[in-house]
Amino acid sequence: MPVTEINHINLRANRAMMDVLRDFYCDIVGLKVGPRTATTSYGFWLYIGDNDVVHIAEYNKGVGAPDLHVNGTYDHVSFTCTDMPATEAHLTAHQVPYTTRVLMNGVRQVNFKDPAGNGIELNFEEFRNL
Repeated sequence: MPVTEINHINLRANRAMMDVLRDFYCDIVGLKVGPRTATTSYGFWLYIGDNDVVHIAEYNKGVGAPDLHVNGTYDHVSFTCTDMPATEAHLTAHQVPYTTRVLMNGVRQVNFKDPAGNGIELNFEEFRNL
């Protein structure tokens, strides 16, 4: 039973935050809303191409409201990207604070938070071996 890839991440929030997260991941990160398998909860599936990679689901009302902006073991989700200069210009234009760093292998990263405080890492391999 070897693991072959990550399937998706799931973010759980109330409806108001769900809309904010959907818009952020689409408008800022570049994902697209796509079809969602029939389910009993309200939510969105966000896609890269044909792959649903971020699920946003309404918390179960019987369980209680999710804690937002909390510290835990979850740190960030990472996406492979291209065109770092355009990405930085896009984030700046939308007033999204970010940091950058260069890894030892030459990959450059852009790091920022979504509106719920979840980390997002964008990796740009186009600079490797420069």
